[in-house]
Amino acid sequence: MTEFLTQIDSRRNALIQLTQDLVRIPTLNPPGRHYRDICAFIEARLAPQGWRCELIRAHGAPGDSEAYPRWNLVARLEGARPGQTVHFNSHHDVVEVGHGWTRDPFGCEHDTAEDRIYGRGTCDMKGGLAASIIAAEAFAAAHPEFAGGIEISATADEESGGYGGVAYLAEQGRFAHVDAVLIPEPLHKDRICLGHRGVWWAEIETQGRIAHGSMPFLGDSAIRHMGAVLEEMERTLWPLLSTKHTAMPVIPEGARTSTLNINSIHGGEAERQAGDTGLPAPNVADRCRIVIDRRFLIEEDLAEVKREVTAMLERVRAERPSFRSEVRDLFEVIPSMTEKSAPVVQATAAAIAEVLGVEAAYVVSPGTYDQKHIDRIGKLKNCIAYGPGVLDLAHQPDEWIGVQDMVDSAKVMGGVLGRLLGVDERARLMSGPR
Repeated sequence: MTEFLTQIDSRRNALIQLTQDLVRIPTLNPPGRHYRDICAFIEARLAPQGWRCELIRAHGAPGDSEAYPRWNLVARLEGARPGQTVHFNSHHDVVEVGHGWTRDPFGCEHDTAEDRIYGRGTCDMKGGLAASIIAAEAFAAAHPEFAGGIEISATADEESGGYGGVAYLAEQGRFAHVDAVLIPEPLHKDRICLGHRGVWWAEIETQGRIAHGSMPFLGDSAIRHMGAVLEEMERTLWPLLSTKHTAMPVIPEGARTSTLNINSIHGGEAERQAGDTGLPAPNVADRCRIVIDRRFLIEEDLAEVKREVTAMLERVRAERPSFRSEVRDLFEVIPSMTEKSAPVVQATAAAIAEVLGVEAAYVVSPGTYDQKHIDRIGKLKNCIAYGPGVLDLAHQPDEWIGVQDMVDSAKVMGGVLGRLLGVDERARLMSGPR
């Protein structure tokens, strides 16, 4: 391990530069800009070192188009003899910049006084991607005799569900030969993220009848019906969710109960475009829609989660004779949680103890990430999220990542490789559940 740690320390400046190079490629999602550019950049770095690189377009996936194709990179480095395959998966897309920045979001400034790199995607999760690349390069240099294979993937669209990225790769069987996956999401360098809560997104539409706004009694306002739905949510549904608690170690503490967010609401006439100075027409709204984001626990059943909403609508209907509504599923994910006894968990915990001198904390993410696809589609349970960065900084203005956190995480990642790929025989772990 000593030679590997020296290799990482000697690559500190290379890690800073690589992070800056990755962040300066503005892979904004939506709509999906520069996906091929970042994949080609990583290929140009790894291929000369002996990595076999493939650029894979997710043809037909949601969001894939000729204007914005969904490109992914999978790179593999073969060891000196047969063994396990350890796969580092990072998404390369970033969310919109938003307002409130005091620094250039894609300037990727390294503040040497704070030892932080600022920019959109530094924390979520190009810093983790850079740390995994540096860890793999340093490990191969220190231990060219390693057994098995190391893979690195840079994948599309995690921020919008991952269907043009990890889901597509899993459907193509790209994880069938993989023994362990680490996803360098920003969960703090001393934490192992075992999984995530479940999610159900749905659209609820209330239906009325259009009429002239001066004679609303001749119509039936869908907005008023939706108001009754929102009132019933406040009266019965949110109190019900507050009683549901989980044994999952979800962070932050507030996410250890079931939650519901109203993502959007639209009713009546469409909003006017910027610059339109006309007045609205006098109409009774005949449609109103909300999108709900329901996060549920591993102890809950998805069918029951949906029944709670339909039961709420039935209560509204009982009190409003003309009430009509429809529920449309948009997106659903079953909760995922890897056992603490899994080999990748044990190897990462041991590496954290060795590198950082602390006992690893075990957490679960409040929101989903690409582990869902590796678990449900790829059928690989030996998967965790582990990476540098502070989760609360994701999607925020002046997003940053600490350089020392990346260095330390890269050392931990190398320790995991050593334990799983036959370098550290004392701590070597057998292949785990799939």
